[in-house]
Amino acid sequence: MAAISLRQVVKRYGTGATANPVIHGVDAEITDGEFVVIVGPSGCGKSTLLRMVAGLEAISGGEIAIGGRVVNEVEPSERDIAMVFQNYALYPHFKVFDNMAYGLRIRKVPEAEVKARVEKAAKTLELSHLLDRKPRQLSGGQRQRVAMGRAIVRQPAVFLFDEPLSNLDAKLRAQTRLEIQKLHAELGVTSLFVTHDQVEAMTLAQRMIVMNAGRIEQIGTPEEVYGRPRTTFVAGFIGSPPMNLVPVQAEGGHARIGDHRVALPARAPRDGALLLGLRPEHAEPATAEGGWPFVVDLVEMLGAERLVYGQLAGSPFTWRIDGTLPPPRRGEQLHLQAAAERLHWFDPADGRRVEA
Repeated sequence: MAAISLRQVVKRYGTGATANPVIHGVDAEITDGEFVVIVGPSGCGKSTLLRMVAGLEAISGGEIAIGGRVVNEVEPSERDIAMVFQNYALYPHFKVFDNMAYGLRIRKVPEAEVKARVEKAAKTLELSHLLDRKPRQLSGGQRQRVAMGRAIVRQPAVFLFDEPLSNLDAKLRAQTRLEIQKLHAELGVTSLFVTHDQVEAMTLAQRMIVMNAGRIEQIGTPEEVYGRPRTTFVAGFIGSPPMNLVPVQAEGGHARIGDHRVALPARAPRDGALLLGLRPEHAEPATAEGGWPFVVDLVEMLGAERLVYGQLAGSPFTWRIDGTLPPPRRGEQLHLQAAAERLHWFDPADGRRVEA
C-alpha cells in the first residue's frame, strides 16, 4: 500500500517574525495507485510541496505519510520513492545502462537482477537499442525516458515527477505524455506529477490538485475541475483560452452588464453583484431580440477552430467557433447567447462559486 496523506502541511522559510510562509496548511489524500497532478502558476508552491514529500525539503508543520507511515523525519533514501527531475540529472560519463543501474548498484542489488530490471525497463520505454550510448548522444526526449527508466528500475512505492516535460518541444511533450500514461497503466504505481501546464494536467491526471499562493484551490477529476470550477482562479487558470468572467448586476431574470440590460436563460442564484462565467466554446449565435450584444475586435485562426475576441456588452469576451465557419469581420456587431446549464456564477468579493 502506498497512499500519500498530507495533513495540514506547512512550509516556512526563516524563523520568528521574519519567517516567510510559502505552504499554508495543505490537506490532501492520494490513494494507492492513483495518478495525481499538482498544477498551478510559477511560485504557487507545487514543487516545494513535492520536494517535501520526497524529503528534499523539511516541513515546518503538519504530517506527511506514505503507505500509512509518517515520514516527516525519514531520510529521502528510506521513503521508498523515486523522483524524475526537470533537468534529467543523468551522469554524462555513464552509458544509458549504467545511468539506469546506478541506484540499484549502490544498494548492492545482485548484478544479474540489475541487468534484468534495466533490460525490462528499457524494453518498456523503447530504449533497448540505446543502452550503450552516453547522454550526449541522445535527444531530449530520449534523455527524459532514461531518467524515467532509472526511476522504474527502483520499483518504488511512489513516483514523483517534477515538471519532467518542460524542457521538451511541443511534439515531444505530447509523445512523452502518452508514454507516461501507458507506463502508469502498466505499473499502477502511486504517482505525483507537478506541472504549470494545465493541458498536461488535464491529459495526465486521474485527479488534479490546483494550487495558488501556497494553498489548494480545488481537488477533483479533470472533468470536475473544468466543468465546475470552485473559484475564479480555477476558472481562469484551467482551460485554454480560460473561462470568460463578466461582472454583472443581476436583477431577477435579467442582468446589467455595463450600460446594457440583457435577458438571462435562467434566473441568477441571487440578485446583486456577481461574476458570470462562460467557457468560450459554450457561447452561441443569437438573434438581436434575445441575445447579448457582442462587437468583434480580432479573429485568430487556429486550424480546426477560430478564437473571436471582442466586447460582450462592453466587457472583454472570447468566443470559440468552428474553423470551417466564415469568420466574422473586425468591428462587426453580433449577438450571443448560452444555455442556462453553461453559466457559472461567482462572488466578486472572494471569487468563490455561487450555487443556485
